[in-house]
Amino acid sequence: MPDINELKAMLENPDDFGTFGRFAETPVDEMSPEMREAFDFTLKLRGLVPGPHKIWAANPTLLKTVTPVGAYFQTKSTLSKAEIEIATCVICGRWGAAYASYEHEKIGVIFGGLEAEKAQALIAGLPTAFDDPRQQMVYELSSTLAAARIVPQGMFQRAQELLGDAGIVDVTVLMGWFSAVSLTLMAFDVPSNAVGLDQ
Repeated sequence: MPDINELKAMLENPDDFGTFGRFAETPVDEMSPEMREAFDFTLKLRGLVPGPHKIWAANPTLLKTVTPVGAYFQTKSTLSKAEIEIATCVICGRWGAAYASYEHEKIGVIFGGLEAEKAQALIAGLPTAFDDPRQQMVYELSSTLAAARIVPQGMFQRAQELLGDAGIVDVTVLMGWFSAVSLTLMAFDVPSNAVGLDQ
């Protein structure tokens, strides 16, 4: 049996991880013109190049295509910030995306105004409840969808009454968006404490 230092040397490979999980970011001054254009587009639209966008920059055409969807939820959604964070925490927790769950546990509390215990329950998949009827509806709908369960007719009708069809669409597309976010972060093994390049 090798000693502990030999074992560590055999197991650790510095090439396994880049600047953001397994992803090695390209410094801005080394980006191709297409990548730089997509990076700048995202920066202008979002004010920063957040989490998965760092990785999506590897595919500039995709980055320019998906960035407006995320920006929509920041500025024009029919859902309140609290409602957005309820659905986001549910789906990030469902996928087990460490980085997204860690970030949105904080964002849900700081910007969404959620109680810390409720944000934690959403991520952990534990039962919780909300006094606000719309928030409760977003919680019920997103939890049902994340569990791959059928949305009962009565629940759907309540969702229509409280959120409208536009709100139901917002919940479902938001969950799809954060599924893409979560799966990207998981594929690149981005840990909860990842920072990435400061650019």
